Amino acid sequence: MSATRRILNPGGTNDSVQAEQYTKGELNIDQLQQDPIKQFDIWFQHAQDEKVHQPETVTLSTAELPSGRVSARMVYLKEADDRGFVVYSNWGTSRKSKDVASNPQAALTFWWHELERQVRVEGPCERMTSEESQVYYDTRIRGSRVGAWASQQSKVLRDRAELEQQVADVEKKFDSEEKIPVPEFWGGLRVKPEMVEFWQGRPSRLHDRFRYTKDEKGSWKIDRLSP
Repeated sequence: MSATRRILNPGGTNDSVQAEQYTKGELNIDQLQQDPIKQFDIWFQHAQDEKVHQPETVTLSTAELPSGRVSARMVYLKEADDRGFVVYSNWGTSRKSKDVASNPQAALTFWWHELERQVRVEGPCERMTSEESQVYYDTRIRGSRVGAWASQQSKVLRDRAELEQQVADVEKKFDSEEKIPVPEFWGGLRVKPEMVEFWQGRPSRLHDRFRYTKDEKGSWKIDRLSP
């Protein structure tokens, strides 16, 4: 028996079956910086100024080999500089760590609805040193630092009580200690960009898209892409 096909009714469009039109801006090549990191900084600052909700939220996509299975999850961007884009994770048990062990390629996708903008990043990733990770780790509230020690990320739990007991055990281990060392199995993941795309929504799905790609000499080439 064939499945019944459903046409989804887009949300937020006054009950219309037509998709929402993007009308908040345009993007031309003369507006772009030659360096995509500088361009990202400009857009990210604009997102903060315009009160975009948590603009640091980003989808991190990885894929394991040889199966090719892809996994994606929402994480928080914590750093961005000439070396790349940094998020933090458990390197011992998480799905992303297992993916990266077999396939170091990763992708990031930012979506800023309030500005009708998207940024995509692709490239190889690397683990940051414990010394680098400690710097960020020290900025976290105590509960999050304890949680990094306690959580065996992505492992099956018997129930919530098991997790809470793990937290209690770590609290006891570091009782009265404010300076907690970064766990050896936890730290930064840096995506080193080889491709960065800036996308500005336009009416009729005729969006403005510009792709930065890095050549063999490390220089960036910019191309306008068809929407």
